[in-house]
Amino acid sequence: MNATAWLLAIAQALLYVALAPLLVGWVRKVKARLQNRRGPPLLQAYRDLYKLFGKETRVAHTASPLFRAAPYVVFIATWLAAMAIPLLAVDLPTAAIADIIVVVGLLALARFFLALAGMDVGTAFGGMGASREMLIAALAEPAMLMAVFTLAMTAHSTNLSSVVDAHLAAGLVLRPSYLFALGALLLVALAETGRIPVDNPATHLELTMVHEAMILEYSGRHLALMEWAAQIKLLLYGVLIVNVFLPWGIARELLPADLGLGFAAVVVKLLLLGAVLAVGETVLAKMRLFRVPAFLNLALLLALLGLLGHVILEVGA
Repeated sequence: MNATAWLLAIAQALLYVALAPLLVGWVRKVKARLQNRRGPPLLQAYRDLYKLFGKETRVAHTASPLFRAAPYVVFIATWLAAMAIPLLAVDLPTAAIADIIVVVGLLALARFFLALAGMDVGTAFGGMGASREMLIAALAEPAMLMAVFTLAMTAHSTNLSSVVDAHLAAGLVLRPSYLFALGALLLVALAETGRIPVDNPATHLELTMVHEAMILEYSGRHLALMEWAAQIKLLLYGVLIVNVFLPWGIARELLPADLGLGFAAVVVKLLLLGAVLAVGETVLAKMRLFRVPAFLNLALLLALLGLLGHVILEVGA
């Protein structure tokens, strides 16, 4: 059973890197349909990565070794953070590191190297994007932690597998504090993944871009790794939302039928979440940068209301 569990853990980790471009392709397809466009094929994101891996890597003469190493560090750190979040089952060997503090730390490590790489070459756009990324991260991380801590107080653990398992054992329970925490995490996910209304991943406007500004000097396989890491990060937040707040369908035992049901459930939930994201990006416009702090302050307020509501209504009772 231990060998089977490790094989499933490896398979779950590979699913993250395999499904991440598909989620991006799904969001683009739905968004195009909502705008009365044909849109790119569903598998276009895979083709883009394949094309970038086949191109020659060009590096500026002012770049340091950190610039070359950053794509690998960003990709591996983001992938490890995704591996810590339960995708198909909770009783896996990776559950030991599935702590929200570990996830936030790995994402912070990836962001740190991404910002350093953006400033390394010395271009104006890279420094601008790095400063904006640090501003967004400083406001988003506290809101994310507080939102997940609301759920962690129910399970008496910050381990995500324990939180999911506790929610599955409790059954369907409507908690107002969870609605506030879910709203906060949704806002944080939009900011952290560079989606509208905080950032627009489909544009390269110099005065508005954040993530694209930091990877503007990359090409070839380095750019492919950066893009792939961003796609994994989007999938990471999607799984965090649907499997922690709506954990039904996740396998609690490593049985083929339960694992198949868990895979089908997470795919359906991610498709619905991707459709909601596409609708939001269609009806909303990108906000100005100076409004982003107010946007993330709202996320922090919702997370705080959720945490206080849980303490007052449940712990206090």
